[in-house]
Amino acid sequence: MADNIIAVRTGKTVYREGDYAVKVFDEDYAKPDVLNEALNQARVENIGINVPKVIEVKTVDGKWAIVSEFIEGKTLAQLMQENPDKLDTYLEMFVDLQMQVHAAKCPMLGKLKDKMNRKISEADLDATTRYELHTRLESMPKHTKVCHGDFNPSNIIVKADGTPYILDWSHVTQGNASADVARTYLLFTLTGDEALAAKYLDLFSKKSDTAKQYIQKWLPIVAASQSVKGKAEEREFLLSWVNVVDYE
Repeated sequence: MADNIIAVRTGKTVYREGDYAVKVFDEDYAKPDVLNEALNQARVENIGINVPKVIEVKTVDGKWAIVSEFIEGKTLAQLMQENPDKLDTYLEMFVDLQMQVHAAKCPMLGKLKDKMNRKISEADLDATTRYELHTRLESMPKHTKVCHGDFNPSNIIVKADGTPYILDWSHVTQGNASADVARTYLLFTLTGDEALAAKYLDLFSKKSDTAKQYIQKWLPIVAASQSVKGKAEEREFLLSWVNVVDYE
């Protein structure tokens, strides 16, 4: 199996076994988190979006694993890198896909606001800042749109015939789509690609007729909730976004 590694992410390794992708989690990965990820993926299989179907959840050498359909193709991130001249076309496809996700409904999913409130409480921030963030979050309009939570070009596989599939639904919730957009914007800036981040934000704002200022209001909230997990240098970078809270 070790020869068939497709991807290595924090806490998990994905292998290919014939027609299946097997995501094996590290020993210390919490069982409820694994089962929740499989459940979320199963929930979004039927909302009209191309998602690899969950086949089974099992243990491999004492570690939890989720087995899904293997989708043959290249990630959108790979395609963007290989064909820089087509960047605009790919970005257009990326935004269209994200809007397709946001247009879906899936009432069984957890609520984005609840998750963010929980994360802000855990964030390494002083009480005054946490209070401001909780208050801002509460003031944001309540929506029930499907929010992927980690929507970036490496989580999209494009088949040879051009059909895109969206992977990694471990962070999916239902809530305000602009929070999901703010998260994607931060993911682009985390890779150091400020120009692409700005281009993405402009395009999303235009296509969805959403004010950029409205999406930007989400940035400190999303940055704070994302700072709880992850690498130390990312945490520092995200917390620098929290300090752009304009105290009204």
